[in-house]
Amino acid sequence: MSEKYPPTGKLIIFSAPSGAGKTTIVHHILSKFKEIEFSVSACSRKKRAGEKDGKDYYFIGVNNFKQKIKENAFVEWQEVYENHFYGTLRSEIERIWAKGHHVIFDVDVVGGLNLKKIYADKALSIFVKAPSIKDLENRLKLRDTETPESIARRMAKAEKEMAFAEEFDYVLLNDDMQQALSDAERLVADFIFG
Repeated sequence: MSEKYPPTGKLIIFSAPSGAGKTTIVHHILSKFKEIEFSVSACSRKKRAGEKDGKDYYFIGVNNFKQKIKENAFVEWQEVYENHFYGTLRSEIERIWAKGHHVIFDVDVVGGLNLKKIYADKALSIFVKAPSIKDLENRLKLRDTETPESIARRMAKAEKEMAFAEEFDYVLLNDDMQQALSDAERLVADFIFG
């Protein structure tokens, strides 16, 4: 095994409430490390404009999702809202590991904690934290993709999710995106090469 290419089979988990910046951080990590590949989650909802099946999510519908639960096809899954299921397919992790890559996740807080419990020391879990709940709300409003109702629902969920921050390996404060990107890059490099 070359020194340039690390041993495979590790997982990097980024979790956060909506609006904390985890997706931006995950995209940055993917641009910096050729050894890491994104785990595409499965979901029961319909595609939104511009989304691609197999890239953004595997859009499998409610009935198919429930069938895959029965088949034990998921490493972890949850019903985030009624009939809104999200999960990590076992086959997705195996596909990435078979290529000799590490897996990176952009998942909600419960999903992140479940993955960490399952994979323990093979996983690095990072909670991305916004400076405040008010800051999260402002970021969601600036996206201009959310209704007032969905913002209210996400904010209620965010307050609960913040309570789990200390259960992650690291809490990454995102009050300055450039600093957060630099800190995330260092944490990931230490984990996969250290």
